[in-house]
Amino acid sequence: MSLTLPHPELSKLHAHAQEGYPHEVVGIIAGDKDQRFASRIHPLVNERADSAHNRYKVSGLTLMRAEQAIEAEGLDILGYYHSHPDHPSQYSDYDRDHALPNLSYVIVSVMNGRAVDTASWRLKEDRSAMDPEPIHTVPNASNFKSSGG
Repeated sequence: MSLTLPHPELSKLHAHAQEGYPHEVVGIIAGDKDQRFASRIHPLVNERADSAHNRYKVSGLTLMRAEQAIEAEGLDILGYYHSHPDHPSQYSDYDRDHALPNLSYVIVSVMNGRAVDTASWRLKEDRSAMDPEPIHTVPNASNFKSSGG
């Protein structure tokens, strides 16, 4: 299983991560769950007042409203993304403990203000670890859809 991201959406994700540096950023990955195609990156605001450099927080109400708006447009929630300022794109125990099954968790490593690596992870059924998920990029959404996926 892999996650497909159009270059423009990956660029938005990287831009969000770089703009938020040296703090973590967070957002939703939306698209078509059957094709595992991420047609939209939906940035959220990190509401964490303390430890924003290594943790993020989004209120339940804010997250629910964002997810409802995405689903009202006919898109599925494929997962979530966040950044790791000055750390690798490897998931942490905290990331694993807060992950849900069947979703992608994309982590962007931002070193000195520049996005340098992006990785996606999926929680194992027994919650013991997260498996790497390949990320495939395509030039844009119309190219992917017209090729039949």
